[in-house]
Amino acid sequence: MKKLSVIGALVLLVLLLAKCQKAAQISADRYDERLSGGDATVFDITSHSFGNMFPGLSGYDAEVHGLGDAAFSKIFVTAPAPINPGLGTIFNNNSCISCHHNDGIGLPTAGESNSSLLVRISIPGTDEHGGPLAAPGYGLQLQDKAVFGKTPECKVNIAYNDVIYNFPDGEAYALRTPTYTLTNLYTALSAGYMLSPRLAPPMYGLGLLEAIPESTIVAMADPNDANGDGIKGHANYVWDVATQSRKLGRFGWKANTASLLTQVAAAYNQDIGITNKIFPVENSFGQSQYDGLKDDPELADSTLNAVRFYAATLAVPARRDVTDATNKRGELLFKQGKCESCHRQTLTTEINVAFKPLSNQVIHPYTDMLVHDMGPGLADNRPDFLANGQEWRTAPLWGLGLFEKVNYPGYYLHDGRARSITEAIMWHGGEAESSKVFFSTLSKVDRDAMLSFLKSL
Repeated sequence: MKKLSVIGALVLLVLLLAKCQKAAQISADRYDERLSGGDATVFDITSHSFGNMFPGLSGYDAEVHGLGDAAFSKIFVTAPAPINPGLGTIFNNNSCISCHHNDGIGLPTAGESNSSLLVRISIPGTDEHGGPLAAPGYGLQLQDKAVFGKTPECKVNIAYNDVIYNFPDGEAYALRTPTYTLTNLYTALSAGYMLSPRLAPPMYGLGLLEAIPESTIVAMADPNDANGDGIKGHANYVWDVATQSRKLGRFGWKANTASLLTQVAAAYNQDIGITNKIFPVENSFGQSQYDGLKDDPELADSTLNAVRFYAATLAVPARRDVTDATNKRGELLFKQGKCESCHRQTLTTEINVAFKPLSNQVIHPYTDMLVHDMGPGLADNRPDFLANGQEWRTAPLWGLGLFEKVNYPGYYLHDGRARSITEAIMWHGGEAESSKVFFSTLSKVDRDAMLSFLKSL
């Protein structure tokens, strides 16, 4: 009997070993193409589709996500105060959600309670880390609001000039060119200053973008156009305050921020005026608006970390109508127009043994995370580390088709000048000039097919 038991145990061991195989990379074509965020995809087409946490988070992780969500919506007030103190004294808005409406984009206005546009500023030259040189008396970002008794740095005025164009088949479209002027300056501004308006970007999928291996991103760069396709693209290496080191830039319209932690901490400090462990100095330090209070850092480390985690675990909406014949036609045209040269469909996140939801995910973000020359029409003429005044990071296109529903009527590009996907395409220039021409010379049926595909993302 004992002998039979031993034999049985050996047979079972052999069977178990036979099932043990080395983990292998699953090919992208085996994934459901609706799963834009891999396992971190949600099937939600409502106006709240940008605000879902990753499916399947553990109870603890879901609790931290919830704490970050709550903090993201907190409205700050003037210090001292028993709840949420520290606003300003100069700021752009009083909470995160005031700019990132429904965790999406916002309104390309400035100075209003629901405005989502901020303006970066600098003067010619670079700082000790190769970044933009702060404008004396203003720093690197204009704060156009102030608490009671203090003076905002300025008022940002936005004016648009609409010009009507026509496609070869006669269909009309309009492009509006924005002009930004500053009034009510609290103090004199240096000559030659440079402005760069930036619209609050969507929040979903950021953790997945952070998990794309640096080697993958760098491998897609072709700064000397070695393959002769007219598409260059290069990585923007920036100074990361959190780690006090030079790192690959991933976030922001010019990829000028290396990590989500730094992005969140900088937004608290510059947008709301809340000091924290990464940025412990008030944005008004050295200016007449400085409060002089000894209450820094004003944000608890736990809150900062929870908001970072919240931003890292917002799920990506699934693609819709992937088998629709028109969308299939549009996808083919998207590739024929070489749009995919920059808007890369499929990438894979790195292995992360500490946090499985971000690990080894095949995702479809439609970006290469590189900065490209987009031509003089979109130029802000303000360098930002290695990105020059005409270069912008390839914007991810996942979720694009839901902008109208989540953030009606929907605004596009770095300053929200485009009011439709058509306008956004027709603003493309520089390395994307040939793709724009390709789109503009399509028949209306094919243009509509390509737009239908983009709206399915």
